[in-house]
Amino acid sequence: MSDEAGTGIEGYLMIGVNQKITPLALRDRITMDDPAAMALLTRLRQQGLSDVLVLSTCDRVEIMAHGADPQAVRGQILGALAQATGVDETALAGHMVDVRGIEAIRHLFRIAASLESQVVGEPHVLGQVKAAHRLARDAGVAGSALESVLQAAYASAKRARAETPLAEGPVSLAAAAVQVARDLHGDLSTCRLLLLGTQEMGELMAEQLLAAGVGRLVVCSPRRLRAEAVATRLGGLVAGHDRLMDLLADSEIVLVAVNGCSHTLSEEAVRLALRRRRNRPMFLVDVTVLGAIEPAVERLESAFVYDLADLEGVAERGRANRDEAARAASLMVEDAVQAFARQRAERRAVPAIMSLRALFDVERRRALDEAPDDAEKATRLLVGRLLHAPSAALRAMAAEGDTATKDRAEAMLRRLFALDAEADEENSEKGTSP
Repeated sequence: MSDEAGTGIEGYLMIGVNQKITPLALRDRITMDDPAAMALLTRLRQQGLSDVLVLSTCDRVEIMAHGADPQAVRGQILGALAQATGVDETALAGHMVDVRGIEAIRHLFRIAASLESQVVGEPHVLGQVKAAHRLARDAGVAGSALESVLQAAYASAKRARAETPLAEGPVSLAAAAVQVARDLHGDLSTCRLLLLGTQEMGELMAEQLLAAGVGRLVVCSPRRLRAEAVATRLGGLVAGHDRLMDLLADSEIVLVAVNGCSHTLSEEAVRLALRRRRNRPMFLVDVTVLGAIEPAVERLESAFVYDLADLEGVAERGRANRDEAARAASLMVEDAVQAFARQRAERRAVPAIMSLRALFDVERRRALDEAPDDAEKATRLLVGRLLHAPSAALRAMAAEGDTATKDRAEAMLRRLFALDAEADEENSEKGTSP
């Protein structure tokens, strides 16, 4: 195995499922709470892995790892994942993230910066990455390779959020939802809020509405564990999906934040709920990208349906502004990815540099011992000894007729010791051309 694979960026890999490439039915089979993630990390540690992160959110379950043999590590992770979830690699084929090296690093950095979220810029994902990091530490699998890449990802995400308006988009959308809710219902303290699904943008809007005074929150999702976690964070209640009709009829505000590609909320369900409400108005917000509220709902007289584009209009910040912020943040993240890759690559030169420094120090001491009171002689001895081996090797290459190798070695010497730059400087001082 090459040194690059063992200590460089090629040792990194990331595999898993997410909302962009994996069907919801398959993601639901792989959903993982903290105890399950801890069990997976513990199993992988027992198999000898020392750098593993399990990032489990409502949008993704992705595993970052590092090892000297990334192909072997990949097999260990997929095997452990199959044991934990019953989903093997065959079922995942064509539906999973499976990247290595700089692509794995780039993917992690973009996740941390919220560039891979359903709503770009949403603020929760960085906290989720940090929570996964803490879990890895508790499991004893946050080795130096994982620590270094995560710290670089955090710095990159922080810069993207500080130096671009990336984070303003989701916050302004949530503020717009609060404004519409107040325009429609007035005093929000009497309003009941239903969060249908657990997608991050829905959680952000629920958080903002509660801060604005909404009186009660109920979280309803087929993913019971996820719903309980969100309800705990926001101080709400949890209800089963079998109570959806009662919950709709009892809610003034409904946030639809599911992760599917089909309509979750039908015209019939909303029409029946409005009838039970005696047509008192209902504010429905579809925070999904693909649309989870049936279009016919908009034709119901007392149903006020808004999607993300509608809220952008209320916030007077169009999609173009959000896209421009994402482009600027993407450039910053890419700069950070390349800088991290360079840093890891430079580390491979450290052993050779240390050996060279040790050799130079040995020869320095020898020269001083032989000429303790004669600086000119000592420095002449030192220079001669330091140049002896490379000079002899260069002459041998020339004598053997290996011109290509000799030329490469000579070019490397000129680069390492900046010989061309020194010659240019001397010629400049003399007023002559090289």
